Amino acid sequence: MPDFDFTRSIEACAAHYGEEAEAVKNYMLEGQAKALSLGNRGPIRFNEDGALHQDIIDAYSEYGFYVFEGVIGSQELIDIEEDLTDLRSRFPTHPGSEVDAQGRPAIGVDCKAPGLTWSKPLSDPLGGTEIANGRHQIKLKELEAADDAPEAAPFILLGSLQFSDAAMRTYGHPELLKVAASINGEDFAPFNEVLFIKDPGLGAAVSWHQDGDTHWDNPDFDENIHGFNFMAQAYGSSPVNGVWVVPGTHKLGKMDIKQMVNESGGERLRDAVPIVCASGDVVMCNRQLVHGSFANTGFEPRLTINFGFHKRSSVLDVEGAGIHSPVAVYDKDVIKERSKVIGYAIDARQRRYPNEQPYSYKPFEESGESYTWNPEAKAGLKDYNLFDLSI
Repeated sequence: MPDFDFTRSIEACAAHYGEEAEAVKNYMLEGQAKALSLGNRGPIRFNEDGALHQDIIDAYSEYGFYVFEGVIGSQELIDIEEDLTDLRSRFPTHPGSEVDAQGRPAIGVDCKAPGLTWSKPLSDPLGGTEIANGRHQIKLKELEAADDAPEAAPFILLGSLQFSDAAMRTYGHPELLKVAASINGEDFAPFNEVLFIKDPGLGAAVSWHQDGDTHWDNPDFDENIHGFNFMAQAYGSSPVNGVWVVPGTHKLGKMDIKQMVNESGGERLRDAVPIVCASGDVVMCNRQLVHGSFANTGFEPRLTINFGFHKRSSVLDVEGAGIHSPVAVYDKDVIKERSKVIGYAIDARQRRYPNEQPYSYKPFEESGESYTWNPEAKAGLKDYNLFDLSI
C-alpha cells in the first residue's frame, strides 16, 4: 500500500475552521485510518470464468465502494496528463467567455448540452439548493480562499468524452468494462461521464447526498438499482480533496441527510470515511451511497475521470429524473443510441493499446454492430450527453 501521508494538507485544511481546527484534523486522520482498514481495496481480480472475484463483490456489497489499485498504467497516466493539460488550455477564460486564453473558440461554446460548470473557490454551490431535484439537502461550510484567487474556478466538465480522447480510452478499459458486466449484467447500459476538478486552494465542496432519484419506491428496489460510478484518479485523492462516504448506506433506501447531520452534531458525518487512493487507482462507488466532499484547502490536486453504468432493467422504458439530461422515457432506441460511446471507446483504446485484449460488449455481439473511432465519430458525439440515462 502506498504511504498516504497527507498531514500537511490536513493541517492546512483544519486551519480554515478556526475553533474547530483540532476537531477537523482529528476527524480526517481518524477517517483515513478507518478507511485504510476496511479491506475493500486491491487489484482487479477475476475468476477463471471471467466473473469478478467474489471477495470483491462481497466487499463492494458491504461497504458500497471498492478501490481498484493500479488500474491505470504509467504510460496511460502520461497520456491522461498530456490530454488533460491540453484540454484545460482550451477552457473558457471565465464563465460566459467564448474563447480560451489564446483567443481560440473555447471547448463546448457551440454545444447545446451542458459542458463546463464553474464555482466560487472553496464554496458549496449545490448544497441547500433545488439543483438536481434538491438532493443536496444541507450546505457545507464555505471557506475563505486566498486574496489572489479567481472569482470562479472550473468545477465539473460534463459530456467529457466528446472533449477528451484520454477519457474516452479510459472509458473503454477492458477490465473496468468486465467489472461493469459482473455488477450490472452483460447488457449493462451507460449513465453519464464527467471530469471532477478540485484544484488546490480552489476546489469546491459537494454537499452530502445520494445520487439515485427514480427507484427509491420501486417494489424491486435493491442495492444496485441506481447503478455505480467509476472514479479514475489522475493524481490520487486524500481526506482533504477526496470524496467521503458513509459505508453501507447504499442498502438503506432514501436517507434523511439533515437528520444525519443533526445526529452527528454537525456536517462531519459520523461513520463517514474518505476514499483515499493513489494516482492510477479507480474507485467503484455505488450511486446510492451517502457521499460528499469538502472544499480542497490542501496542496494536492484531484482530477477524477468519472463514468457510470446501470443495469439495463433500471433504465429500459423508465422515465428519467431530468437531472443530467431532459426528462424522457428511455426506450431501447434511446439506450442503443447512448451506448454507441461504448463501441467508440473500445475501438479508441484498441488503437492506442493494440497489445491489449479489447472488451466485447454483448449487445454489440448480438446485433453485429461495430464502431470505428475517427474524427468523424468524434464530431458526431457533439452534445451526446443530451441522451444521458439519468435515473
